Amino acid sequence: MFTRIIEPAFYDTDALGHINNTRLPAWFELARNDLFKLFTPDLDTHKWRLMMARMEVDYRAELFYGHDIEIRTYLTRLGNSSFTVTQEARQHGKLANLGHTVLLQYDHQAKKAVPIEGQLRKILESHLQDAPE
Repeated sequence: MFTRIIEPAFYDTDALGHINNTRLPAWFELARNDLFKLFTPDLDTHKWRLMMARMEVDYRAELFYGHDIEIRTYLTRLGNSSFTVTQEARQHGKLANLGHTVLLQYDHQAKKAVPIEGQLRKILESHLQDAPE
């Protein structure tokens, strides 16, 4: 599991006084950088080996300005060439948002999915765990 701490900025809030729902997909993407580096260590987009197939966010509770947010990132499924990244946004230890993103290893020149094999597969397997209910 990878973890990142986000310190919300004032501009992350909305008129209702909580963190705007549009911020979670951006924070989840930022927290996926640790996974991205497993595929492209220098994050050079000319060598990028991933493609997003799906993203969803479940908003379970409000998040608030002035308090850090912990983003936990791990895998809940590892297929042949695709995998599901699950992410939790927690504030004060409480699960507030849950995201699921399906990514696939992809050859952008050949326009096709590529199997996940060898050492990369072993590393990804070490990040597999069950999602919270």
